[in-house]
Amino acid sequence: MRIALVTESFLPDVNGVANSVARMADHLTRTGHEPLVVAPLPPPGSRAPVTGLPYPVTRVASLPMPGYPQLRLGLPAPALHAALRRHAPDVVHLASPFVLGAWAQASARALGVPSVAVYQTDVASYARVYRVRLTERMAWRWIRTVHNASGRTLAPSSESVAALAANGVRRVHLWRRGVDIGRFHPGHRSSGLRRALAPNGEILAGFVGRLAAEKEIGLLADVSRLPGVRLVVVGDGPAAPQLRRALPDAVFLGARHGAQLGRIYASLDVFTHTGPYETFGQAVQEAMASGLPVVAPAAGGPLDLVEHGHTGFLVPPHRAEGFTAAVTRLAADPGLRHTMGAAGRAAVQDRSWAAIGDELIGHYRQALAGPVTTIPAEPVPVS
Repeated sequence: MRIALVTESFLPDVNGVANSVARMADHLTRTGHEPLVVAPLPPPGSRAPVTGLPYPVTRVASLPMPGYPQLRLGLPAPALHAALRRHAPDVVHLASPFVLGAWAQASARALGVPSVAVYQTDVASYARVYRVRLTERMAWRWIRTVHNASGRTLAPSSESVAALAANGVRRVHLWRRGVDIGRFHPGHRSSGLRRALAPNGEILAGFVGRLAAEKEIGLLADVSRLPGVRLVVVGDGPAAPQLRRALPDAVFLGARHGAQLGRIYASLDVFTHTGPYETFGQAVQEAMASGLPVVAPAAGGPLDLVEHGHTGFLVPPHRAEGFTAAVTRLAADPGLRHTMGAAGRAAVQDRSWAAIGDELIGHYRQALAGPVTTIPAEPVPVS
């Protein structure tokens, strides 16, 4: 098949949308299909777009998202429709569609091509957190319009499926995410790295992800002050300066990737994930593959990933005391850390990206077998 993957975010961006699109484009190429990626241009002065990929990438002009300038909104330039027309896709894959994805959907309809929409970002909650002019109610109205105009919507967790259904989105199917169980493996634990991060033998509790307001990382302030515990924060983002002031006892490592990130995960003792708006929670799955017990909010994607009391602890969202109590318990009990970490590794052992990619191809074939939806689009709410 020829697939056009139109995404609101792509490499060199570091987030779940960009990562999953890159993984799926790689898998499509390896399995004999022909993907094209269409994505916004990164902001001026940022890391240059990634080159040398085994599939073509078309970049379109972009503007900063109101309230969150680090995220770019792809503009409905003629290059978008021209790229789709040249590629002549059998299916258009809309990754976290909101602005660029909505225009790509209109182009797909004009070309008579079915589309599959992938729900990955809780835009409605982000609208509340960042107090942008787009309200939660408006966001859900737009999400409903875009996704119902697609042949099917793929959601990454049971809570996402339920939220979409409750807000009137139809034809929703569960499609989870994969994990690289080779890169994220307990065997990558590094004694040298542990000595550098915990020179006095401290228990290492870590967070990995984008440093942004919606992640609520400040909830770990009390964790960072626990005796015998060192908090390690991996990632970068707009909230980094405020977090460095709020968590003076934590170690900030910045953004890390590849094998280096795998070593950091494996060298931790406990993984703490504070964000309550995750549609999936890829960092949680990577931590589990690395053999770590996980402390996460009982909300969103982690509800599917963490088995409370078996692979970690689910605690009340938005409240610091649950994270502090769970980390305190795990820090004091090495046997519990080992048991939970081993159970987490076993739980994700079979979730390879190849298996997830094959499942996605099955969804494409189902979309091809159905009629092309012709619901008219509404204006895109960008402000």
